[in-house]
Amino acid sequence: MSATAPVKTSFKEQMLLAREEAIVQTANRLLAEKGFESMTVDEVAASVGIAKASLYKHFPSKEDLAAAAMVRIMQRTLDFLASVPADDKPAAKLRAVVRWAMEVQLAGEMPLLPHQNSSLRATLMGNKGYLDRLVTISDRLGGWIQAAQADGSLDPKLPAIAVLYTLFARACDPVLGFLKAGGQQTDEQIVELVLATCFDGLAAR
Repeated sequence: MSATAPVKTSFKEQMLLAREEAIVQTANRLLAEKGFESMTVDEVAASVGIAKASLYKHFPSKEDLAAAAMVRIMQRTLDFLASVPADDKPAAKLRAVVRWAMEVQLAGEMPLLPHQNSSLRATLMGNKGYLDRLVTISDRLGGWIQAAQADGSLDPKLPAIAVLYTLFARACDPVLGFLKAGGQQTDEQIVELVLATCFDGLAAR
């Protein structure tokens, strides 16, 4: 039996995919810079170099565009989680993930989370691609948190869900921006400082 020949993508389809990728990348950058409420479809289209009408052929609304960017960062997170060495200790895995998330934020590539009453939040809650990835990420981190609590690396008295949300919050921690604006530390030093406060606390040792 002969193998089925791969389906070739037409030049037009390749161009559409490339344009869609450029749109999502631009939206991701603007969401990281200013957030959903301040980002406009006009500036996304202008930055990509296309008409707003052309953008709407790919994404029918601002919410759909922003949701695509959020799905993208969730997939990047999943890809990073898959790259973490399986034989690392649970606490080391958690530190690696938080370090990566802060590095992405400092690079201007981490979309800001929407407000509780944002129309984007409502769209995300109905987006299967986003929710599936969020659940997978939460389950993976939750397992590492419980394992770290079991081996004594993390305080077992803390509810695992509280630890999870604390780690999630580092991906959009304003402290990173404040320290970077101060110009006293490099990005690497900022990441290590926030990692220390997150995992080691503020009490003198």
